[in-house]
Amino acid sequence: MSFDSLQLNPAILKAVLDAGYDTPTPIQTQAIPEILAGHDLIASAQTGTGKTAAFMLPALQRLSETPRAGTPRLLVLAPTRELASQVQDASVKYGRHLRLRSATILGGMPYGKQLRQLSGPLDLVVGTPGRLLDHLERGRLDLSKVEMLILDEADRMLDMGFKEDVERIAGACPTQRQTLLFTATWNPAMQQLAGKLLREPKRIEIAGQRARHENITQRLHLADDEGHRDRLLEKLVEHTDVNKAIIFTATKRGCDELAERLNAAGHPAAPLHGDMSQGLRTRTLSRLRSGRLKLLVATDVAARGLDVDGVSHVINYDIPRFAEDYVHRIGRTGRAGAAGTAVSLVLHRDLRHLDRIERFTGQALEAETIVGLEPTRTRRSSRPAGGRGRPAGRPAGRGGYRSRDGEKGYARGDGESRGYRGRAGEGRRFNGGEGSAPYGERRRPERSRGNGPRRSERSASSV
Repeated sequence: MSFDSLQLNPAILKAVLDAGYDTPTPIQTQAIPEILAGHDLIASAQTGTGKTAAFMLPALQRLSETPRAGTPRLLVLAPTRELASQVQDASVKYGRHLRLRSATILGGMPYGKQLRQLSGPLDLVVGTPGRLLDHLERGRLDLSKVEMLILDEADRMLDMGFKEDVERIAGACPTQRQTLLFTATWNPAMQQLAGKLLREPKRIEIAGQRARHENITQRLHLADDEGHRDRLLEKLVEHTDVNKAIIFTATKRGCDELAERLNAAGHPAAPLHGDMSQGLRTRTLSRLRSGRLKLLVATDVAARGLDVDGVSHVINYDIPRFAEDYVHRIGRTGRAGAAGTAVSLVLHRDLRHLDRIERFTGQALEAETIVGLEPTRTRRSSRPAGGRGRPAGRPAGRGGYRSRDGEKGYARGDGESRGYRGRAGEGRRFNGGEGSAPYGERRRPERSRGNGPRRSERSASSV
């Protein structure tokens, strides 16, 4: 099948061909006809499968067929600023010959430009839930003419605590709209949301949740302690095969500290996390895309939707607690048919998370070694005496709260864990040398007082 057979507007087809595409991906082949036929749709597909074009092309087709309304007719919700920006870029790329008017409404960005955009006639709006709801509640955004509502990475929006915001935004749209829900995972919470927002949807599943990433070489290195892990990382990033690498950490503080240590050791790196301003995040990604930056140290804000060509390696400095996050992280490499490498550095205390990842993906990761940096213990010898999930004698879930897989944790509304923080001002030389401060020493995480930030405050800082 070619794009010609999808009966798209010639102006849209020309933009697609100008972008260098002539054959639709499986998700595009199945989703575009259903959307053009007017059906509500649930599409399960991993990132990197072409899902953005799968909803944007038929959405633009709809806009091209009917008169302008002055207020938005197409609304796309995305969980993060990066993903929303990429959706907006796609609307510009594929709609370049249609003279459409669009606005991007993101948290963490100045209000001035957004107010100017919202004051004029619009065809489509792309945004993150918190800031969109803020404008909606202040009467600056009229959704009464929305014909199509698209939820991109809907599962991630639920993970980040935006369920209520999404439902309120959907409630401001006409009930007779067309609704498209794109998700990488499917669970009871997703099913409940779909039941509230969609009408007799068609269902498409392109890539199962246990995608094997056949073009990604997955490797594992066991680390005795944090110092050993740092030495393994330094050896890895020195390798000539590393072109561009994204190194994932569990916390924002750890992200900043690791980027600082890498730079101090002569490996240019930059952090990316939700506490950074949008301008700085955009400049950092621009440097990575252009090749001026080799190492990006990121929290899971970069695990989904971030599309950067030429990422040769993904390195899990902190292995994720949730198996789904592992799949999304390593999907940043090996994109568009290219080969990639994913390396996980695993401390012995985190082997239970590795077990969960292997069960979820159906793949066993064999431990490899680097000459001179061999671990002192094997994976088998590190099994806790009290069973597979926790050390003997320690009750599960004591303190904190249970997360979705039963692990204790403390989470923030932006989807990035606060985790345990090291002592203020303490760090460690990247080589883990003698006399270094105890980076990573655990203490109780800081908790917010009262009932937490107001919704509007959260939307400005964490969306």
